[in-house]
Amino acid sequence: MRRGDAPSLGFSSLEARVETLVVRRTASAGRRPCLVCAALKTTERNPIEPGPKPQKDRRRPRVVAPVVKRREDPPREIVRERLLIEEMPHQAVTRAAIELVRDGLGQSIVVPVLVARGRRDGPVLGITAAVHGNELNGLRVIHDVFDRLDVSQLRGTVVGVIAVNVPGLHNHQRLLTDGKDLNHIFPGHPHGDVAQVYAHRFVDRVLSSFDFLVDLHTASFGRVNSLYVRADLKDAACARMAYLQRPQIIVHNPVSDRTLRGTAMELGIPSITVEIGDPQRFQPNYIRSSAHGIRRVMADARMLSMRPGKEGDEPALCGRSYWIYADRGGLLEVLPKPTDYVEKGEVVARLRNAYGDVVREYAVPSAGVVIGKSVNPVGPTGARILHLGVIAPPDHPYVKRDQLPTLADASAVPRQ
Repeated sequence: MRRGDAPSLGFSSLEARVETLVVRRTASAGRRPCLVCAALKTTERNPIEPGPKPQKDRRRPRVVAPVVKRREDPPREIVRERLLIEEMPHQAVTRAAIELVRDGLGQSIVVPVLVARGRRDGPVLGITAAVHGNELNGLRVIHDVFDRLDVSQLRGTVVGVIAVNVPGLHNHQRLLTDGKDLNHIFPGHPHGDVAQVYAHRFVDRVLSSFDFLVDLHTASFGRVNSLYVRADLKDAACARMAYLQRPQIIVHNPVSDRTLRGTAMELGIPSITVEIGDPQRFQPNYIRSSAHGIRRVMADARMLSMRPGKEGDEPALCGRSYWIYADRGGLLEVLPKPTDYVEKGEVVARLRNAYGDVVREYAVPSAGVVIGKSVNPVGPTGARILHLGVIAPPDHPYVKRDQLPTLADASAVPRQ
C-alpha cells in the first residue's frame, strides 16, 4: 500500500464501507445509527420512484368576446388644472381632464369633462354625475345629451362632468378612497385632508364656471328609487328646472347641508338634484327621460332653438321627506313599490328572524308617497326601510308651475 492511501477493508462500495463502520461504532458506543447513513442504505435498497405525471389544466379557457367594431383613434383630451371656458373652441366639443389631487405615487387624479361650446356665447349649463362612485346612470345621461347635441345650433356652453368622484367609481363604492362621503363635505377646504382638498378644488376649478347645475344621482347600494328631483321650490329658477325634468316626484329641499347642490346655490348658481333610479347599473328608460329633461332645460334657457314641449303630468309634490328605520335586525321585506301612495298606519314592511318567524310589522307614521325603499333583505338594527314623501297641501307656499317664468327670464345675466 502506497503512502497516503486509505487502508482497504475489502468492501465493494463506499456505501457498504460507511454502513459497516457506522454499525461497528454504534454497537460499541450503544448509540443510534447516523440518519444520513440510514438514508443512504434505504435509498440503495429502495430507489426513489418518479412522482406522478403533472395533470393537464382542465379548466375552460376564458372566452374573449370578438371585436366586431373598433374605434382606433378617439380624440385625445387636453389636461388642465382649471376649466377655462374661454379657451375652448366655438362650435366644437372638447374633451378635457381636470387635475384635482395626486395619489400616493404622485400620479394625477383627473376628472373627465366634456365641453360643448356653441356658436354664440351664453349661459353655462353644468351637468355632474357620480359624486357617489356607485351611482352611474348619470354618466350615460351626459353621453346621451352630448351625442344628440348640435353645437352649430347651441348658444352658450354645456359642461358634462362624467364622474366627480373618480376614485370611488374605480373602487365600485359610494365614498371617496379615505371613506369620506364627498357630498357631505362641500365646499371642502384648501388645506384639509384629501377629501376636503378634492372637494375644494372641484368647486374652485370646475363648479365656479357654471350658471346652472343639474347634479345627477341614484339610490345607493341595497336601495331603489323613483325618478325624483330635490330642489328649493321657493326659488323660481330651481322650481322651473325641477318641473322641466318631468319627474315622478319633486321634493322641496332647501339647501342647508354641505352637498354639491348646496354649495352651488350659495354661489348663486340655480341647482337641482335629479335622482335617477338604482345604483351600479344603466337603466335606459330613466336615462332617456333624464336626458330629455336636460334638453328641455337648455331650450327654456334659450340655449337651443327647440321648444320645451308640453308640461306633462303633474308630479307628486312633497313638502318634505324622511326615512323610516327598523328598531331591530332580521330579514326585511318592504311591501310597496316606489311611487306607491300609502296611508297613515298602513303596514309597509315585515321583519323575520333566521327561522322565518315574523317578529315585526312596520307601518308608516303618516300618509305619503314612496320615494325609494330598501331591497336588501339582510337588515341589521337601524336598517333603512322606506323613504317617504309627505304630499304638500293644495295651498302650499311654493311657486306654482303655471306661474313660473322661463329660465331665460328668471336667471341672472350669464357670466360669459
